[in-house]
Amino acid sequence: MESRKVQQTGGSTYIISLPKKWAEKVRIKSGSQVFLQQHPDGTLVIDPVSESSPVQKKERDITGKMGEVLTRDIIAAYLAGFDIVELKSKRILAEQKNVIRDVCYKLIGPEIIEETSKSVIIQDLLNPNEVSIKKSVKRMFLISNSMHKDAIRALKTKDSDLAMDVIHRDDEVDRLFLLISKQFRAVLRGAQLPDTAETSIDEYHDFRMTASPLERIADHARKIAKVAYNMDFSITQDSMDLIENASDTSRNIVENSINALYDSNVELANQVIDQGDQMREQVTKINETLLKLDSHEAIVALGTVADSIDRIGDYGANIAEISINSAMSNALKEQD
Repeated sequence: MESRKVQQTGGSTYIISLPKKWAEKVRIKSGSQVFLQQHPDGTLVIDPVSESSPVQKKERDITGKMGEVLTRDIIAAYLAGFDIVELKSKRILAEQKNVIRDVCYKLIGPEIIEETSKSVIIQDLLNPNEVSIKKSVKRMFLISNSMHKDAIRALKTKDSDLAMDVIHRDDEVDRLFLLISKQFRAVLRGAQLPDTAETSIDEYHDFRMTASPLERIADHARKIAKVAYNMDFSITQDSMDLIENASDTSRNIVENSINALYDSNVELANQVIDQGDQMREQVTKINETLLKLDSHEAIVALGTVADSIDRIGDYGANIAEISINSAMSNALKEQD
C-alpha cells in the first residue's frame, strides 16, 4: 500500500498524485478521465474509464466429464466471473450437451451461443448493472416463503399439481442464490456493481450470508411438497391443525427476520429468536400426535414435514442473528 500527501490548491480543492506505475498500467495520461465512487465506509474508489471492459474467457476440456462433475465445472466458471466459457472435446457427447443445457437453464445470464460436435460456447449475457443484491435476496425470500405456504396447502388439499409447481419453483431460488454468490465474489475482486455506492462490503457479506439459509428454506419447502405429491394417505384434522400452526409460526419467524435485516431492527430480531421456543413446542406436539397414527407410511412422511418446518424456523433464526450483526455494523459506521 502506498501513501500520498493531500495538498490544497486554489483555496478550496484538495489534490493527491496518482502512483505512476498504476497510471501507466491502466494507460492514464494527462487529460485522461477517471471515475470516482464513494463507498459507505468512507473509502474512495478511483476507476479508469474505458469504453469496454476486457472479455474474460475460459476454455475447458470436458473429455470424459459427465453428470455432476461437468455441472460443477460449469458452475465454478460462472461463479469465477468468466464472460465466455468454451467447452471443448474431440467429440462432445449428447449426454454432455444435455447436462450443459440443464446447467445454463439453472443459471441467470449464461446462454449457449455456439454449438458444434467438438465445442460448446457459453456466454454470460447478464448486464450486472441491472441487478441489485438486496433485490435478489428479497426475491429469494418471496419465492421461498410462497413455496412454504403452498406446500402446506398442497399437503392439506392433496393438490399434486400445486405440489409439483412448488418443486419447480426451487430452481428459481437456486438460480438467484448462485447469482448472489457470483456478485459477492465480483465485489471482493473490486468490481463496481450497481449498488456498491450505497451498499458497503459488510452489507454485501451479510446479504450473501442471508442467501444461504433462504436457499435451504426453499429446499425444505420442496421436501414438504414432495410428501404432498406422493402421499396416498389421509391426514387427521388434529394433525393437520398442528402442522398448519407450526408452519405459520415458522414462516412468521422467517418473514420477521427478513424485515429485521432490511430495517436494521435489533428488537424485532431478538423477538424472532425468542419465537423459536414456541415453534419447537409445536413441532414436538406434532411428533407426539404422529406416534398415535396407524399408518407407518404416514408417520414417516409427516415426520419429514415436521422436521422441515422445524428447520425452516431455525434458518429464520439464523437470519435474525445476521440482522443483529448487520445492524451493529451499521451503527458503528454511523458513529464514524
